[in-house]
Amino acid sequence: MPLTKEPFDQVLDMAKRCGIAALEVVSHPGSKHIDPMTFGPADAENIKKMLAERGLEISSLSNYTNPMAPGKTEEFQNAMKKLVDAAVLLGVPTLCAMTGVPQEKDKANKIGLLKKVVPKIFRPILDYAKDKGIKIAIENWFATCLQGLDTFDCLFEAIPDEHFGLNYDPSHLVHQQCDYLVPVAKFSKRIFHTHAKDCLVDVQKRSYVGVLGNGWWRYVIPGYGDIKWAEYISLLRDVGYKGVLSIEHEDRTFAPEDGFRHGAHYLNQFC
Repeated sequence: MPLTKEPFDQVLDMAKRCGIAALEVVSHPGSKHIDPMTFGPADAENIKKMLAERGLEISSLSNYTNPMAPGKTEEFQNAMKKLVDAAVLLGVPTLCAMTGVPQEKDKANKIGLLKKVVPKIFRPILDYAKDKGIKIAIENWFATCLQGLDTFDCLFEAIPDEHFGLNYDPSHLVHQQCDYLVPVAKFSKRIFHTHAKDCLVDVQKRSYVGVLGNGWWRYVIPGYGDIKWAEYISLLRDVGYKGVLSIEHEDRTFAPEDGFRHGAHYLNQFC
């Protein structure tokens, strides 16, 4: 639940009230919080001041616009390069993005897209980011090319750069019936950022409507779904992950602040 319509200072105040220490800031062109196309040194100093006053930090800047949308690839590349510059000004090490949502005609060819299209989209961004010391983390959202673990393998074969990795979200693997723990060890060096979101599967409804039916799973606040957070976080610790657990609030049963507060309280017991 990105709070993109709320004033930035109010978002920071809410994070502090909820016991959240770091934020992922959605930073696409036109954003009210950080617009990479207009962002400059004065903006960076203002944001640093607001963060320092509250004892907060930014874990990542993110642009989840679709680089596979017709005619949008170059625009996305330019915005991401500008976002690299913003990250340097703010001292933020990681940018989050997605591979892109395939057009209808390409949905059955995700492996082909990962091999041929995604590298072309990200190559100019990666070359620019590497020179600035910035990492690019891709979220494994199931609606993009990145679905099962076979697609993870394909992505990193196609783009082996050490500063290209994952904004890993285990919840997307739960309803696909994939093992969400396997990537922690297998791709440990490529996990730069994580989304903390749970997934609740209604087994009885699934048995009634089938896996192709609707409404048998939904995203929930951590602790309210099927992810074993103690085990998951223990594995992250074991492989040396020292980044954040960024709560992605998509639980319709909680208001924004209540959801973030509950999620932070639950996760803090493991951290």
